[in-house]
This record gives sequence, structure tokens and C-alpha cells, in this order.
Amino acid sequence: QVQLVEFGGGLVQAGGSLRLSCAASGSTLSNYRMGWFRQAPGKEREFVSAINWSATSIRYADSVKGRFIISRDNAQNTVYLQMDSLKPEDTAVYYCAASPRTYYSPRKDDYNYWGHGTQVTVSS
Repeated sequence: QVQLVEFGGGLVQAGGSLRLSCAASGSTLSNYRMGWFRQAPGKEREFVSAINWSATSIRYADSVKGRFIISRDNAQNTVYLQMDSLKPEDTAVYYCAASPRTYYSPRKDDYNYWGHGTQVTVSS
């Protein structure tokens, strides 16, 4: 069982930056692929980024490619999402998730464990 807690959300102006953290407990994160998803009001939860345990396989949604960077520190049991050049359309609740699968997946159903989310609001 993995417990995930996200930190770092907040209110930022367009063009600004935020760094989200996801701290895990209950199990070592090195056993899991980690992902970030987001959900805007009235919309489906969507994939943002994913990283494997060794950080050799990293994926991004097209909407954030070139602006967001995912990373992980297995020793600290923490995953990060650096978000730069933020846009109002990035406004959403951001969720950290863990998948025990050995393959990359952007599907939320392939992630077994979820945090409660952290709100990111980007003002224009």
C-alpha cells in the first residue's frame, strides 16, 4: 500500500512557475512508475507526465511538453513536477499517482494509488 501526498500548489500569474512535490509513504517508490494527472472543473482527469523508477523513460502530454519537467528522488521517496511558463489553461487540481506496471501508460486506470490532489490556479 502506498500513501501519496502532494504539495506545492497555489496561485500564480501566467508565465510564472510552480514546483509540485509528491511524498510517498508505506512503500518505496522505486517499485512504481509515477505519474502526474490533472483535472479542471467540469473536465475529465487527464494525463500530464509519467516517469519510470530509473528516470530513463519519461513522457509528457503534448499540452505541457517543453514547459513541465518531471523528476524523482527514490532515496527521498518523492516525485516532482516543475511547471514553467504556466498558462491559465493549466489551472486544475493536480494529482500524483503510482503504477506497479512495468510499462508506460497515460491511462488513469493503470495507476493504483492516488494522492488527494493540490490546486494550481494560473491567473491571466
